[in-house]
Amino acid sequence: MENTEINAEATSADSTTTPETPVSPELDQLRIERDGLRVERDELRDTLLRRKAEFENFRKRNERERMEQAQFASMETVGDLLPILDDFERAIASDSGSSEYAKGVQMIYQRMAEVLKKTGLEPIDTVGKPFDPHLHQAVERVETSDSPENTVVGEFQRGYRFKGKMLRPSMVRVAVAPAAPTPRNASKILNI
Repeated sequence: MENTEINAEATSADSTTTPETPVSPELDQLRIERDGLRVERDELRDTLLRRKAEFENFRKRNERERMEQAQFASMETVGDLLPILDDFERAIASDSGSSEYAKGVQMIYQRMAEVLKKTGLEPIDTVGKPFDPHLHQAVERVETSDSPENTVVGEFQRGYRFKGKMLRPSMVRVAVAPAAPTPRNASKILNI
């Protein structure tokens, strides 16, 4: 009886460890389909990562624009207040006759200037500085030898920046070198 059991075990072991059978066309088709699905999965993963990065960039850009809009929302209102500030400066510069009145105007001007400075208004220093077309608007050119050429020698209207951005350029008077006098008797006639 032992011989039959050994033969039965040997035949069952042989049936499980049979050499590989040739690949069937169905198995090849499944492998091709599997590989195609892997490629599609990888493409979808790449697309997802790109879309995620694009959305993150959009979110950051949107947040930055929102912050800039909030930061400069009051720029127009501050710009509308500048003529009032100019009027205060002219009132202070004029002779009012009453020192108490002049002192009161000066106090109001200082308070208003402080409040606007807290919101981000920055006056532009001009007199004695080199002319800069990004900061100054030349209204007049003055021939003088007292100041170097292209130096601001006077200010008609003060310019301002608001939180680092140009709000209004300064209207200035700019020094130029005096023209050399031409002799009256200089003749340009050539003798031949």
